[in-house]
Amino acid sequence: MQAQTSPISIRLPAELKARVQGLAVMRQRSTNALVVQAVTAFVEREEKREALRQECLAAHEHYQQTGLHVTQAEVKDWIALLRQGKQADAPKCHI
Repeated sequence: MQAQTSPISIRLPAELKARVQGLAVMRQRSTNALVVQAVTAFVEREEKREALRQECLAAHEHYQQTGLHVTQAEVKDWIALLRQGKQADAPKCHI
């Protein structure tokens, strides 16, 4: 069962359009299929980037409200232990 599709019109610079068409010929795929693949990859990447940004904003807001944090030195020391193959709990947040 195919997903529903709807048309969209985009304007590409002539050189980029030619490159996409050339790649489509080499890959024996339609230009549309390549554009859909490219847009899908872009949207997925940007959604992940936005989710990370929102997570960072929430973490910063939490820090501003509570003052809880872990220093860079504490994290580096913890990572060094892990790299040595030692079991170590993550550093505890503190004010």
